[in-house]
Amino acid sequence: MIKKAIFGGTFDPIHIGHIHIAYEALYMLKLDKVVFVPTGNPPHKSKEDITDALLRHKMVKEAIKSEDKFTVSDYEISRPNLSYTYNTLKYFSDLEKQTQWYFLVGMDCLMDLENWNKIEDIFKLCQFIVFNRPSFPAFTMKSIKEKKKKIEDRYSTEIIYLNAPLLDISSTTIRKNISEGRNVNYLLPGNVSRIIKQLGLYK
Repeated sequence: MIKKAIFGGTFDPIHIGHIHIAYEALYMLKLDKVVFVPTGNPPHKSKEDITDALLRHKMVKEAIKSEDKFTVSDYEISRPNLSYTYNTLKYFSDLEKQTQWYFLVGMDCLMDLENWNKIEDIFKLCQFIVFNRPSFPAFTMKSIKEKKKKIEDRYSTEIIYLNAPLLDISSTTIRKNISEGRNVNYLLPGNVSRIIKQLGLYK
């Protein structure tokens, strides 16, 4: 069976940490593809909080264009309504019925996972892969593990923990550094850095 993971996020901007996590998932779980899905209108953020969806999609497309195991989808950014994970997974599941789907998210998402729209149906459509975040406080790991076990028991699912080395990079820090005039080229795929400079993003 073909195995693919959906990697959703605002990617504002996409950086080498995202690429690193995608490759770790690809190799450790023997995936065939990782599909990057930039969010359109995420329910937890206002439009004013994030860069235009088409620009974020363009940056992802440029970042992965030489990677044959990665693809990017415009499914969420092409939708006029709020982007919910259930709708995205239903779309891909219907599109490729023989594919085993995974969903790649940061471990901090576990704490709010049960509040996601149609979470029971989501678990029927995919298996979650969670990765740690470098900035996530170590003292919360105990509660995270307890939450993981609770969700697995309640929904009869298995959540995969991606025990991969971390790169301490965040889009928030990159935007802040750019606004302060700092060099961030070493944190970004070359083509993404070029787009940001050309368009004067995050100034």
